[in-house]
Amino acid sequence: MINKLKKTWSWIKHRLSHKMEHLKLQKLLDILKEHGLALVIIIVGWEIIEDVLFPVLFIFLGNHVHPAFYAGAPAAWLLCLHWLAVPIMWGFWMKISNNRDLKNIEHHCDEHDA
Repeated sequence: MINKLKKTWSWIKHRLSHKMEHLKLQKLLDILKEHGLALVIIIVGWEIIEDVLFPVLFIFLGNHVHPAFYAGAPAAWLLCLHWLAVPIMWGFWMKISNNRDLKNIEHHCDEHDA
Protein backbone atom coordinates (compact mmCIF):
# COMPACT_ATOMS: atom_id res chain seq x y z
CA MET A 1 0.00 0.00 0.00
CA ILE A 2 2.78 2.45 0.94
CA ASN A 3 4.65 1.55 -2.24
CA LYS A 4 1.55 2.31 -4.32
CA LEU A 5 1.17 5.70 -2.59
CA LYS A 6 4.84 6.48 -3.28
CA LYS A 7 4.40 5.54 -6.94
CA THR A 8 1.28 7.69 -7.20
CA TRP A 9 3.00 10.65 -5.56
CA SER A 10 5.99 10.21 -7.87
CA TRP A 11 3.68 10.14 -10.90
CA ILE A 12 1.90 13.33 -9.76
CA LYS A 13 5.24 15.12 -9.23
CA HIS A 14 6.42 14.00 -12.67
CA ARG A 15 3.24 15.23 -14.38
CA LEU A 16 3.38 18.63 -12.68
CA SER A 17 7.07 19.11 -13.45
CA HIS A 18 6.39 18.09 -17.06
CA LYS A 19 3.69 20.76 -17.34
CA MET A 20 6.05 23.39 -15.90
CA GLU A 21 8.81 22.47 -18.38
CA HIS A 22 6.64 23.89 -21.16
CA LEU A 23 6.66 27.32 -19.52
CA LYS A 24 10.41 27.62 -18.87
CA LEU A 25 11.84 30.79 -20.36
CA GLN A 26 14.61 29.04 -22.32
CA LYS A 27 12.15 26.58 -23.87
CA LEU A 28 9.82 29.41 -24.89
CA LEU A 29 12.73 31.37 -26.38
CA ASP A 30 13.83 28.30 -28.37
CA ILE A 31 10.28 27.88 -29.72
CA LEU A 32 10.12 31.60 -30.49
CA LYS A 33 13.34 31.42 -32.48
CA GLU A 34 12.33 28.30 -34.38
CA HIS A 35 8.60 28.86 -35.03
CA GLY A 36 7.78 32.48 -34.20
CA LEU A 37 5.63 34.35 -31.73
CA ALA A 38 2.37 32.72 -32.83
CA LEU A 39 3.38 29.29 -31.53
CA VAL A 40 4.63 30.71 -28.21
CA ILE A 41 1.29 32.48 -27.75
CA ILE A 42 -0.59 29.27 -28.61
CA ILE A 43 1.43 27.21 -26.11
CA VAL A 44 1.20 29.72 -23.26
CA GLY A 45 -2.47 30.36 -24.01
CA TRP A 46 -3.25 26.66 -23.95
CA GLU A 47 -1.41 26.18 -20.65
CA ILE A 48 -3.50 29.01 -19.15
CA ILE A 49 -6.68 27.39 -20.46
CA GLU A 50 -5.60 23.98 -19.16
CA ASP A 51 -4.39 25.14 -15.74
CA VAL A 52 -6.84 27.97 -14.95
CA LEU A 53 -10.01 27.81 -17.01
CA PHE A 54 -10.56 24.03 -16.90
CA PRO A 55 -10.43 23.88 -13.05
CA VAL A 56 -12.73 26.91 -12.82
CA LEU A 57 -15.12 25.25 -15.26
CA PHE A 58 -15.13 22.01 -13.25
CA ILE A 59 -15.77 23.90 -10.00
CA PHE A 60 -18.62 25.81 -11.67
CA LEU A 61 -20.11 22.55 -12.94
CA GLY A 62 -19.68 21.02 -9.47
CA ASN A 63 -21.63 23.91 -7.96
CA HIS A 64 -24.43 24.03 -10.52
CA VAL A 65 -24.73 20.61 -12.18
CA HIS A 66 -23.42 17.75 -10.06
CA PRO A 67 -20.85 17.51 -7.25
CA ALA A 68 -18.97 14.79 -9.15
CA PHE A 69 -17.52 17.51 -11.38
CA TYR A 70 -15.39 18.70 -8.45
CA ALA A 71 -13.11 15.75 -9.17
CA GLY A 72 -12.19 17.35 -12.49
CA ALA A 73 -10.58 20.42 -10.92
CA PRO A 74 -7.44 18.73 -9.56
CA ALA A 75 -7.44 16.31 -12.50
CA ALA A 76 -7.09 19.26 -14.88
CA TRP A 77 -3.73 20.07 -13.26
CA LEU A 78 -2.47 16.52 -13.69
CA LEU A 79 -3.67 15.73 -17.20
CA CYS A 80 -1.67 16.93 -20.15
CA LEU A 81 -3.63 17.71 -23.31
CA HIS A 82 -1.25 20.09 -25.08
CA TRP A 83 0.05 17.23 -27.25
CA LEU A 84 -3.37 17.27 -28.90
CA ALA A 85 -4.56 20.87 -28.59
CA VAL A 86 -1.41 22.75 -29.62
CA PRO A 87 -0.99 20.99 -33.01
CA ILE A 88 -4.70 21.52 -33.74
CA MET A 89 -4.49 25.23 -32.92
CA TRP A 90 -1.18 25.54 -34.82
CA GLY A 91 -2.77 23.90 -37.88
CA PHE A 92 -5.75 26.23 -37.61
CA TRP A 93 -3.39 29.21 -37.32
CA MET A 94 -1.41 28.05 -40.37
CA LYS A 95 -4.65 27.70 -42.32
CA ILE A 96 -6.00 31.15 -41.51
CA SER A 97 -2.65 32.96 -41.73
CA ASN A 98 -1.50 31.39 -45.04
CA ASN A 99 2.01 31.25 -43.59
CA ARG A 100 3.05 27.86 -44.95
CA ASP A 101 6.77 28.58 -45.15
CA LEU A 102 7.23 27.93 -41.42
CA LYS A 103 8.53 24.54 -40.35
CA ASN A 104 6.21 21.93 -38.95
CA ILE A 105 6.16 21.67 -35.21
CA GLU A 106 7.45 18.53 -33.57
CA HIS A 107 6.78 17.78 -29.95
CA HIS A 108 9.45 15.74 -28.18
CA CYS A 109 8.01 14.89 -24.80
CA ASP A 110 9.05 11.61 -23.28
CA GLU A 111 5.59 10.48 -22.29
CA HIS A 112 2.02 11.60 -22.52
CA ASP A 113 0.24 8.71 -20.95
CA ALA A 114 -2.36 10.21 -18.70
